[in-house]
Amino acid sequence: MKAFQFTKNGEPISEYEITKPKPCGKEILIKTIACGVCHSDVHIHEGYFQLGEGAKLPVPLMNDALALGHEVYGEVVEIGNKVKNITIGKKYVIYPWIGCGECEDCLNEREHYCSPFTTRNIGINVNGGHAEYVLVPDEKYLFDAGNTPDEIAGSYACRGLTAYSALKKADLKKGSSSVIIISAGGLGLLALKIIQAAYSINPIVVDIDDEKLLAAKKAGAREVINSKDINIIEKINALTNGGATSVIDFVGAQATFDIASNMFGLKRGGTYVIVGLIGGQSTIQLPLITVTARTIRGVYVGSLKEMDELMSLVRDGKIQHMDVEKRHISHANKTLKDLKNGKINGLVCLTHE
Repeated sequence: MKAFQFTKNGEPISEYEITKPKPCGKEILIKTIACGVCHSDVHIHEGYFQLGEGAKLPVPLMNDALALGHEVYGEVVEIGNKVKNITIGKKYVIYPWIGCGECEDCLNEREHYCSPFTTRNIGINVNGGHAEYVLVPDEKYLFDAGNTPDEIAGSYACRGLTAYSALKKADLKKGSSSVIIISAGGLGLLALKIIQAAYSINPIVVDIDDEKLLAAKKAGAREVINSKDINIIEKINALTNGGATSVIDFVGAQATFDIASNMFGLKRGGTYVIVGLIGGQSTIQLPLITVTARTIRGVYVGSLKEMDELMSLVRDGKIQHMDVEKRHISHANKTLKDLKNGKINGLVCLTHE
């Protein structure tokens, strides 16, 4: 089978011919239909996350070669002899955050927190959707997407799931008018669709790009504000009656941390959820955390249970799907570069046909 892999962090992705996996036991073989591309792919390919001041958190290549792609949607083509409830020819979204199955986190429904040295994440530790076929270890990792368009279905396995998990951690109240989403990129826009469906909230969206803000406004944002606006805090205070109650940051940079810290005004009990991994570092005045009773939380993808909840919303047609740009897998290198440089508005996926 064909697989578009890289053999060293930062090196170009190239086409290889590798052995097609053969499922056995509980395993299922999926033929890739479409695979979403997100910023995590950029970091994994580069081999590090930026920590600020030149410091980097390494993400070493765990194998001799890797086919990226953890937002996989595909068709079942073969099953092992112990698979019970999966039919050949049916299409599924793959939950990619697969742990060792033996550690404390895995045994307590936190499989996505499994150690990076023992996890088997698809498209990160083992070959993913940049390969023609993907081997899934158990049917519990497959989710029916209903009538969802092929090109966006896989995006719910990472960006959609991460957004959903972040929203659950943001202490939201249905219909709230004081929620802010930072980023009008693909992840931010997907979060906008999910928060509307799950919480009946039309949030305020902040971004540095006017074109992306226009897309957010068209997608239903209550208001949009450019982060370069010198009056941004005053505008937020006016729109939220004194300050935000929840801020979900899908950028995760020093600049967004600094500006988000001022968005709560004098309100107590606010929740700041950091999702993005652009990087950098900042300082915080510790007594203000206590005085304002503020919570700062990080989010790393989402649990299998959260995936089940999200996909129920998807199957029930409660989430308005976004348009997705389709590109052939042979454009994987250009796509990663475009995503890194902010040249992709919305979502993009790669296909093998």
